[in-house]
Amino acid sequence: MTWTAPAIDRHRAPVVADERTMLDGWLDFHRQTLLTKCAGLTADQLRTASVEPSGLTLLGLIRHCADNERYWFRQQFARLDVPWLYYTPEQPDRDLEGIADADPATDLATLRDEIELARQAVAGRDLDDTFPGNRGRDISLRWVYLHMIEEYARHNGHADLIRERLDGTTGE
Repeated sequence: MTWTAPAIDRHRAPVVADERTMLDGWLDFHRQTLLTKCAGLTADQLRTASVEPSGLTLLGLIRHCADNERYWFRQQFARLDVPWLYYTPEQPDRDLEGIADADPATDLATLRDEIELARQAVAGRDLDDTFPGNRGRDISLRWVYLHMIEEYARHNGHADLIRERLDGTTGE
C-alpha cells in the first residue's frame, strides 16, 4: 500500500489585526503552505531530491522546519531542556540528509507536534520578552516570529520548485 500525505486546510493571514495576531497568522500561513506542498504525495515522492547536485527534498524540509520550531521556540525562547530531533554534532545536516529510511507519516506528525508545542511555549508571552542569544545579545520573541516567517517563506520557495518537478503542481 502506498502512503500519501493528507490534504491540508490552509488559512490566509489576517490583513487587519494587532501585531501578535498578524505574526501568528503569517507564521501559520507559511507552516500550512509547506504542509500543502507535501499533500497528496507518496513517501517516495517526498524523499525525491529536487535536481542534481542538490539533495534537497520535501521530507528534508519538513524535518528541518520541525528542528527549527523546536530550537527557536522551545530550546531558545522557553529555555526547555529538550533534545534535538535530527541534529547531531556528527551529522549537523541529518534533518535534510538522513531521509532514505525516514518515515514521512512520523516526520509530518512530528512537525505538527512541534508547531503545537511552539504555540504552547509562547502562549501568554509578550513579543518584547527576550532570552540570551548565543552571540552575547538578547533576542526578542518578536525576532523569533519574524525569523521563523522568513525561514518558512524561503523554504516554501524551495518546496514550490521541488513540487513542480515532482508532478507539475504550482501555486502559492
